[in-house]
Amino acid sequence: MGNTIDLNKLNFDSEVLKSDKMVLVDFWATWCVPCKTTEPMVDDIASSFKDKIKVGKVNVETDADLANRYAVRGVPTFLIFKNGEVVDQITSGTLKKEIFVEILNNHLKE
Repeated sequence: MGNTIDLNKLNFDSEVLKSDKMVLVDFWATWCVPCKTTEPMVDDIASSFKDKIKVGKVNVETDADLANRYAVRGVPTFLIFKNGEVVDQITSGTLKKEIFVEILNNHLKE
């Protein structure tokens, strides 16, 4: 998790809502097998896009209030924030990296 930010209720607003960059937030849990499967992809995206976006991770077990705040009902759930607002949601843990990259690039163009 070298290029990802551990997000929690103490830093979420400053790191995500007040960010001058687009932010990809990964809501995950330790018991979630698809979350473990997507972790290398998320880390790779964080590294590849480090100059363009922030990538953060919210553990729904320790920060359930954040999951509830954004109506996260299953994990993994990925939310994309721009200017403090959710602009996209990805709820499939089976999407390939190329699809994530395409979605992120499309939002960067907007």
